[in-house]
Amino acid sequence: MAVAEDDADMRGLVADVLRKDGYSVVELADGRGLRSELDEPSDGPLDLIVADVRMPIVSGIAVLRALREAGDARPVVLMTAFADESVRSQAALLGAILFNKPFRLDDLRGAVRALLARKGD
Repeated sequence: MAVAEDDADMRGLVADVLRKDGYSVVELADGRGLRSELDEPSDGPLDLIVADVRMPIVSGIAVLRALREAGDARPVVLMTAFADESVRSQAALLGAILFNKPFRLDDLRGAVRALLARKGD
């Protein structure tokens, strides 16, 4: 699993919570790092992506769009503090779950569990 977030505190918090749930998590500071990790995973294949919408260099939406254009349907959770109608509609059209910051970490944990369980069906 990858957590891509330019805010180091938020990235660490989300990654730590997911690790406590037993997931292997790779932390990335921007979309370019996420794209590199998707191309050449450092710790095995990424079964799920949690990414900030607004990151320097490459946005979470841009990475998600590229995945979908390549036919990659892996689950994606997007996080943002700037969810306008355009962001919400793009996330929905691209099949991502969108969390508005601040959000409850238990809600994120539940979404991750549900997405991975659905993927295993």
